[in-house]
Amino acid sequence: MTLSIVTTLYRSAPYLQEFYARTCAIAERLTHNFEIIFVNDGSPDDSLAVALDIYRRDQRVRVVDLSRNFGHHKAMMCGLRQAGGDLVFLVDSDLEEEPELLGPFYEELTAKRADVVYGVQQRRKGHLFERLSGALFFKVFNLLSTHQIPANHLTARLMTRRYVVSLCQHEEREFVISGLWALTGYTQIPMTVTKHHKRASAYGLRRKIALLVDAVTSFSAKPLVLIFYTGCILVTVSGLAALDLIIRRLFFGVLLEGWASLIVSIWLLGGITIFWLGVIGIYLSKIFAEVKQRPYAIIKAIHGPDRSSASSSAAGPGSGAYAASEI
Repeated sequence: MTLSIVTTLYRSAPYLQEFYARTCAIAERLTHNFEIIFVNDGSPDDSLAVALDIYRRDQRVRVVDLSRNFGHHKAMMCGLRQAGGDLVFLVDSDLEEEPELLGPFYEELTAKRADVVYGVQQRRKGHLFERLSGALFFKVFNLLSTHQIPANHLTARLMTRRYVVSLCQHEEREFVISGLWALTGYTQIPMTVTKHHKRASAYGLRRKIALLVDAVTSFSAKPLVLIFYTGCILVTVSGLAALDLIIRRLFFGVLLEGWASLIVSIWLLGGITIFWLGVIGIYLSKIFAEVKQRPYAIIKAIHGPDRSSASSSAAGPGSGAYAASEI
């Protein structure tokens, strides 16, 4: 297999036929030996039915049907584990990222002899809130993480076989895939592309905050280090304040009073304590999730040949995706 094209399905039914036609058109310019892998992430619409109809008409198509919705990132990893091509093109199926990006990505990959070519937006799509919240996400993540991720990067990326195999060696159950992309290393080259705005983002404020918390706590221990420094600062400040009160009382006979300031101090210190206990709790919850060794996704059925061993052989029996049945 020369080329694998991987995409996920979630409310994707209106776009699938056009996505399939455009993807085949650009892939056939490069090679006739390619496959398209649709990963159904528990889509509530008829995306699966549309994908199966395409599969019945074209044996180059495979459909991986997950048992429920596990999330975009985990669905992408399931698809990458199934990919058997020497090159793997990952792209969303909603046509916001054009399938035709495969062409310029391939030219850049071969010209630069890189392992990954990925798309970045010159200007983030969407309304003001979406742009500002996205910019804040990348700034906070890169400030706290040990591995930087490029701002405004896209799902669309063309990867070599060795990179995908290395990527699939990660066995985390709770992960943010953009962090794994950066953590895997190799030569990665960005390419500025245009992302179209076809539908409202599925990531609202609450979901973006949750994604940021997951991303930071999955790829950085800096918040735990900040707890130590916060404690040092509070101990120093409170110690100096206590020393000031003692000196005033012993040498100047001054006894400071003020219940309001006392209550405010108690609430402040209590809030800081609860906040940092919450940070520790998040890390403990991730440890709890990892030690249970539950699969991060369950494959209900694979329509077409199962090539999961091709991508994840290096990961061993502990790889996160589990195929419950196979068609």
